[in-house]
This record gives sequence, structure tokens and C-alpha cells, in this order.
Amino acid sequence: MFTRTENFQTFLRFYPIISILVGIHILLWLIIFLPIPGGRLVLEQMVGFNFWIAEGQYWRLVTPIFVHGSFSHMLFNSFSLVLFGPALERILGKTKFLIAYFGTGIIANIATYMLEPLQFSHVGSSGAIFGLFGIFVYMVLFRKDLIDQANSQVIVTILVIGLIMTFINPNINVVAHLFGLIAGTIIAPFVLAGKKGTYSSFGGYRASPRSTRFRFPRKISGQHIFWIILGLLVLIGLLFR
Repeated sequence: MFTRTENFQTFLRFYPIISILVGIHILLWLIIFLPIPGGRLVLEQMVGFNFWIAEGQYWRLVTPIFVHGSFSHMLFNSFSLVLFGPALERILGKTKFLIAYFGTGIIANIATYMLEPLQFSHVGSSGAIFGLFGIFVYMVLFRKDLIDQANSQVIVTILVIGLIMTFINPNINVVAHLFGLIAGTIIAPFVLAGKKGTYSSFGGYRASPRSTRFRFPRKISGQHIFWIILGLLVLIGLLFR
């Protein structure tokens, strides 16, 4: 599930939504943090500042999903999306993936606005990424036909580590993580409705028995282990940035 065997061009072709989102992350970081006129103003207009949301600037419930507070913040969130997002883009399809990603991210930001003080401000796509985890959790619990046992164990392990670190690090938007996760679990039965197939262990999602695309190795190799370890390191970086 977290093994990437595609080259750059193949990844762009197979996962266009993930590619566009990561491209937006990078472009906005360049605009905001390089000496470009008006760059800091872009950040000021996109940050999720609860006071200005209360004043009617409701676009700030959406825009924090795209912007990040530093290069490492952008890098870790983008890596997380590249590692954890492709399986769901393949399973859900482009439209439902976008609905799930932005739906959970917006719900996480709304919860942040409602539960955090007016002085609270935040940026980053962590809420949406935890929303994707919520969909995986729903698959592990209720749609075992879509995910095998090995990948289920990986998801549960990463989720437990992620939740523990969420509460350990004082710089984390705990509300966004938790409500993103909850939102993903709630949205999951709707976006997964009618989906059939199995995301096999260290392989690809197979929508039909005779599918010939994405036939990845079934055995665990050193490369698979490398990508799993990288996924855990990215998660750690995401939570301890």
C-alpha cells in the first residue's frame, strides 16, 4: 500500500489528483517564503485565523489545507500525501477522492474554529490527511473486502503511533487531527459505496479479477521495507515538525 514503484511520469499519470495537490503545496511555499513581492500577504490571507473567520472570512476554513508554515511542514505533509494517498485515489476515483480529502479537511477546520479560542491560527493539510486515515480505518473495520490483513495491520500500527504523537507534541492541532479522523470514518461508507476489489498486501487495488494494471510484487522485499520505514518516518516528521 505504501510502496511506490512508479517513476515520476507514471506517478503523474496514475495519480493526477495527488500530483496536483503536491504541486500546489510546493508552488504556494515558493510564493510565500521566497522573496517574491506580496508572498507574505498570500499567507496572511490563507491562514486559518479564528478571529477573522468569526468576522466573516469563511474562505479560511478551506485555504489552510493548501498552505504550510515552513519548508519542513510542507515537505512532510506532501510526503504523507504521496505515501498514503495513491491507494485511495485509485480505489475512490478522482471525484470521490477530492470530496473525501477536502470534506474531511474542511470539517477538521470547522471543528478547530468552534473549539479553539479566537486567537488560534493554523495552517497545513494534516486534518485532511488524517481524514484519509479515517477512511482506511473504516475499511479495516467494516470493508475487509477492500483491504487485506497485512495492510490492515500496517494501518492500525501507523494510526496508533499517530494518535499517541498527536497528544505528545504541544505544537500539533489536536482538534484538526481528531476531527479529520472522525470525519473520514463517517464519510467512508458513502465514498466507498459500490466499490469492489481488494487492495492486496504490498500490491495494488484490483477492481476486477482480470485486471492487468498495477501488478506489484506480492512478497516483502527490501524495497517494501524501505518504503514502510519511510512512511513511519514521514509520519513522525508530520507530527514532530
